[in-house]
Amino acid sequence: QHAAGGLRAGLREAAGVLPPAPGGLLPGLAVGDTSALTAEVESDFRAAGLTHLLAVSGANLAIVAGAVLALLRLLRADPRLAAAVSAAAVLGFVVLARPSPSVVRAAAMAGVVLLALAMGRGRSAVPALAAAVLVLLLADPALAVDPGFALSVLATAALVLLAPGWSAALQRLGLPRWAAEALTVPAAAFVATAPLIAGLNAEVSPVAVVANLLAVPAVAPATVLGVLAAVVSPLGALPAQMCAWAAAPAAWWLVVVADRSAAVPGAVLGWPGGPAGALLLCLVVLGLLWFGRSPRWRALLLAVALGLALVLVPTRVAPPGWPPPGWAAVACDVGQGDAVVLATGRPGWVVLVDAGPDDGPVDACLDRLGVQGIALVVVSHLHADHVGGLAGALRGRAVGGVAVGPVRAPAWALREVAATASGAGAPLVALAAGGRLEWPALTLDVLGPLHPAAFVDGDDGTAVNDGSLVLRARTPAGSVLLTGDAELAAQADLLGSGADLRADVLKMPHHGSRYTSVAFLNAVAPRAVLVSVGAGNRYRHPDPGLVGGLERAGVAVRRTDLAGDVAVVGSPADLELVSRGSPLPAPR
Repeated sequence: QHAAGGLRAGLREAAGVLPPAPGGLLPGLAVGDTSALTAEVESDFRAAGLTHLLAVSGANLAIVAGAVLALLRLLRADPRLAAAVSAAAVLGFVVLARPSPSVVRAAAMAGVVLLALAMGRGRSAVPALAAAVLVLLLADPALAVDPGFALSVLATAALVLLAPGWSAALQRLGLPRWAAEALTVPAAAFVATAPLIAGLNAEVSPVAVVANLLAVPAVAPATVLGVLAAVVSPLGALPAQMCAWAAAPAAWWLVVVADRSAAVPGAVLGWPGGPAGALLLCLVVLGLLWFGRSPRWRALLLAVALGLALVLVPTRVAPPGWPPPGWAAVACDVGQGDAVVLATGRPGWVVLVDAGPDDGPVDACLDRLGVQGIALVVVSHLHADHVGGLAGALRGRAVGGVAVGPVRAPAWALREVAATASGAGAPLVALAAGGRLEWPALTLDVLGPLHPAAFVDGDDGTAVNDGSLVLRARTPAGSVLLTGDAELAAQADLLGSGADLRADVLKMPHHGSRYTSVAFLNAVAPRAVLVSVGAGNRYRHPDPGLVGGLERAGVAVRRTDLAGDVAVVGSPADLELVSRGSPLPAPR
């Protein structure tokens, strides 16, 4: 294990020559080492249904053993010798990836396929698989209710029962054997495990099906080259880095697939949970596989898929009427964080107030709004759920500047914001109470903070929250009060100042936390309230009492965790909130 640790470190160092996204992904694909994985990539993989690629499983072992087998076949090695050498490669990979119980179980399943090969009889694989399952259950009966074990068994069964036939069909179409096997191994494993995953999670993701199919061609090359980089790292940095560079296109493709798939709204659909849900999807999958064998049924299935695409794509992926004409402000669904887009009156140009916790959601929201440039990014305060997505917001867009308030803590967040702004060629500017900014269809007045408190190490974050910039936006649809995460002290300061806080629309302070005073809400007297909040967040935002009180008072309340992106349209006399729907799924 000490030696294996050196190899894993060598892989991380070699992958360090790549950009952060593919460089952090490569060790995860190869040996399950996710220590360098960026938060954005991790979030995208989760939303796209690709997280199984970051955990060592039977698929990894099959890819490694398959690569060794392919090489030995080129050398015309005896099948028994090929099986023995592949078994040694699997054993070495288990040590390299750490022999955790799940990896050892996956190795046992991979050994089934190699045993069948050594015996020279493909039909021996199913009895061997059954024997392996029984032996493992006798050794550890708790495996009978272990989802990981069930997934390993199903994936191995798919490699035995589905992959060979699919590979042969692709070869008959003219695809080389190595390419056919590289495509069919992960595809078969995904199809076989999908019903169990649906039953466990009580959801299915049509986007995950497409994402996994798009990912298939890149998984094997990235895995093999990543393992090879680890193995050759003791020979020097250059050979390992060459392997990492060779794996870069495959890793980058997976990053792009995850990023684009995660940006699709409504990607996750509810599904019956438990055994009933798993059985239902199993019947659906078996039906599709059975009917797909007939040319007539294949044509019918293709027609049905095309019809569903024509219906679902316009209504779920690109709903007609979004963005609604004449929108003045949009609260983006970015999960547990804030990102509010304000129209400036100049087509394609906006002001962005905060950027959410991750790059992907805010980038996707701006894409949906057709944003080409950002006149100004206003960072209300420097907490991660407001600045974490700044790089995604600026990616590929012109930007006039990035503004921060008087509280410049935490220092590390300010450094990151400054570096991101500098990388985009945008100046870092300061805003303070009393300031005013104007565009053709937008005026921003800075109302607070009036008495920003000094931040000290160990502070629970209240001082930073109360140092949030508080802005009143005057738009053609009415006035919008943007409060960041201002809590009770900052709200009391604003009330005590005698400032006119009235607004048609209120962006609820601090995601609707209980640290919002009723007196402040009464002073604002909003007709509509936007709550930017993440589904299933551990803070239990928003507070039910506050939301219930607003609704009983006749205020229209829209939450991004329930409604998705929410736009403010109309005029002060005819204000309207338009929800896009398809909110982000709850974090896992």
